Amino acid sequence: MTGGRGGAGFRLGALALGFGFLYLPIAVLVAYSFNNSRLVTIWGGFSTRWYGALIENEKFLAAALTSLEIGIMAASLALVLGTCAGLAMNRFTRFRGRLLFGFMLMAPLVVPEIILGLALLLLFVAAQSWVGWPAGRGMLTVTIAHATVGACFVAVLVRAQLAGFDRSLDEAALDLGARPFAVLWQITLPEISPALISGWLLAFTLSLDDLVIASFVSGPAATTLPMAVYSSVRVGVTPEINALATLFLATVSALVALAFWVMARQERRRVRAG
Repeated sequence: MTGGRGGAGFRLGALALGFGFLYLPIAVLVAYSFNNSRLVTIWGGFSTRWYGALIENEKFLAAALTSLEIGIMAASLALVLGTCAGLAMNRFTRFRGRLLFGFMLMAPLVVPEIILGLALLLLFVAAQSWVGWPAGRGMLTVTIAHATVGACFVAVLVRAQLAGFDRSLDEAALDLGARPFAVLWQITLPEISPALISGWLLAFTLSLDDLVIASFVSGPAATTLPMAVYSSVRVGVTPEINALATLFLATVSALVALAFWVMARQERRRVRAG
């Protein structure tokens, strides 16, 4: 009994240490976003002055809006491409070039971001010289780059979800006269909706978080929020950075909570229908 209690205490302590290592710095950042002092390491009392200063900072607001626009477009495009790729890898087990396609699909997951950024930059420069498109580097090139990387993560989630999918549902619908597109839209996609929601959120988060790839493929008119924060932090951390990080943390947490609520609601409906 003593050994069991000691082992449980050790596991609880290790768990608390791990969570503390991960989340304590975030908690300190959130707390100091309400600091009245201009110095980020000295507590000067509770205040929301830096949130007001952040609202008046046009540089950060423009960068945040650019990141949100790119993130939404890139995540949506990655969802379409990744879903198609995951369906192809799961449903078509034999086609010419399947191994090469699977390798190319997994490669961006392990290749360093600096290599991906350089490769995409060379691709855009070559395409501009050959066909004249894209005309320059900006939001379009960043969106394409982020969608390319995000589609690989979506494909992995969709393929994993389809591995446990009951194909008899599709076969029964086809036997009853449903068209393949109707089966895909009304049966397959709703059944793998948790993977689709998770894939979109993951692609959106990766787009918001990316700094390396965006630095290669963006132009002066497409400064993302990580780029703006990095350029600001290089000369010193200000309380506005803490406020900005807190707002984005709250936004991402709200999106994740909404996704869990939607998936839980769909699961309850599936249980009732079953």
